[in-house]
Amino acid sequence: MHGTATLRAIDTLTPCPCGNPAGYASCCGPLHEGAPAPDAEALMRSRYSAYVLKREDYLLATWHPSTRPAHLKLAAQQPVPTWLGLDVKRHEADGDRAVVEFVARLRYGGGKAQRMHEVSRFVREDGRWFYVDGEFPEG
Repeated sequence: MHGTATLRAIDTLTPCPCGNPAGYASCCGPLHEGAPAPDAEALMRSRYSAYVLKREDYLLATWHPSTRPAHLKLAAQQPVPTWLGLDVKRHEADGDRAVVEFVARLRYGGGKAQRMHEVSRFVREDGRWFYVDGEFPEG
């Protein structure tokens, strides 16, 4: 499955959409193809990259069933968001639970850049991390 035309086009991107200078093929790419994330931060980064690349299938697959929406309708978003970057503030793990705080920067259409600040909760089940939910702190 690694040889699709879409993936080949993305493989040349450096850095990875999540900001890793190693590039997509050695960062979020393998996770998007089914490899388990080693920790919650890696899953959060791969989910950010999935938003950039409109990989709704991956976002839903890595969303915990207890909070997962039926669909995200990424293809129908208007205006279309342009993702500008990711800054991970902290990653705290406690066994099979973890919290990742991050700030993502994005722009809708021709509007000004905005910040999305989230404290996300993750849980590990059967060796795989899942996004559960998030809170949006003020500021």
